[in-house]
Amino acid sequence: MIWDWAFAFEILPVLASAAIVSIEATLIGFALAASLGLVLAVARIAVPWTGWTISVLVELIRSTPLLIQIFFLYFVFPKFGVVLDAFTAGVLAIGIHYAAYCSEVYRAGFDNIHRGQWEASVALNLSAWTTFRDIIIPQAIPPIVPALGNYLVALFKETPLLSAIAVLELMQTAKIIGSETFRYTEPMTLVGLFFLAMSLVSAALIRSLEGLLNRRTMR
Repeated sequence: MIWDWAFAFEILPVLASAAIVSIEATLIGFALAASLGLVLAVARIAVPWTGWTISVLVELIRSTPLLIQIFFLYFVFPKFGVVLDAFTAGVLAIGIHYAAYCSEVYRAGFDNIHRGQWEASVALNLSAWTTFRDIIIPQAIPPIVPALGNYLVALFKETPLLSAIAVLELMQTAKIIGSETFRYTEPMTLVGLFFLAMSLVSAALIRSLEGLLNRRTMR
């Protein structure tokens, strides 16, 4: 039998519980990526002497595989006395990895702001913090929401990498079910359908948010 509906419904609650772990990893990881990416982007502009260092750091993170970064945090950090549990190490690695990409998105948004906005802020004697908080960031964020949303979906689809350090997320749970029952068709298909459904829902929400921001900007 290629497909067993009874078995599929039997393992569905187990996979649903594991899906919660995947969603938690996605939300925490993206929150870290979005916030850290913003800090990196602002620092590159507001603190000139950090520009070269941050550029090198961003390229280093973007140019190395995420899986290696996960392994580094989980297996190498303990050698220096920093011991992280599997979930924390995995989410931290994902967050830092995508923070490098998000920082470039933010930077593109900042570069899109007309130079006159910056000059006006200087003429009004506004501090760098006030300029970014009240003038630059509110204008830069709406146009880059689609790009950030794409990274959210991409990050979500990277969560199966956490199974490499034994985090019981969706893919790891499906592999365990398959190894115990010697049936992989049902668990892997259900996992694929879950990722498809969540990605489509996320994309739809991102489009709705983009439309809302655009309407507010037009007002």
